[in-house]
Amino acid sequence: MIKEAVILAGGLGTRLKSVIKDIPKPMAEVCGKPFLCYILDFTIKHGIERVILSVGYKWEVIKNFFGGQYKNLKLEYAVENTLLGTGGGLKNALKYVNEEEVFVLNGDTFFDIDLNLFYNLHKSKNSKLSIALKKTENTERYGIVEIDENNRIVSFLEKGKRVSGFINGGIYLLNKNFFNVLSPEGNFSLEKDFLEKFYKDYEFYGFPFDGFFIDIGVPEDYERARKEFERFTD
Repeated sequence: MIKEAVILAGGLGTRLKSVIKDIPKPMAEVCGKPFLCYILDFTIKHGIERVILSVGYKWEVIKNFFGGQYKNLKLEYAVENTLLGTGGGLKNALKYVNEEEVFVLNGDTFFDIDLNLFYNLHKSKNSKLSIALKKTENTERYGIVEIDENNRIVSFLEKGKRVSGFINGGIYLLNKNFFNVLSPEGNFSLEKDFLEKFYKDYEFYGFPFDGFFIDIGVPEDYERARKEFERFTD
């Protein structure tokens, strides 16, 4: 089982500025502690031993709070000196990854899935890149990920349509070298400039999970998280 994970925690949190202080989005307080704590606890629960935090905007706030360790989890920081986007930030963080494959999690979403099952599904397809998918009745904010009967991703549909479907749940499993060879340098989007660019040429897979999902990227969902996460508090 994989023991390392990258958490993408470099976002500006522009849409949350009205309800949180001028801090990185993963540091938004939820039930008395930063949202990032719940993601780190989730990785610990699934046997992850080392997390690389891809950080940029006000990254010192994260480093000053967590330091080099959270509970029994070793933390390392891959700092963006210039804005690199989700793809560039990930590529920068992969320099710190020791294993061939790694979990990648968004720092502003929480998706309560079984990482061991996700890993087994990924390996069963000999996949180079897999995405955990969540079924939702309103995909307007996210866009839709379509898969075939073998779970291969066959299309990414644009945001803006209020329809039912699978959305990207913000947890990935990928082969480090595969990503590094194909991806560009500098600032780029993991979603637009990698996933949507290469899914037709390579076999990317999507696996649906039913677990609790929340994205704190907009004020209304941040408020919902503050209610929902009361059940995760110690």
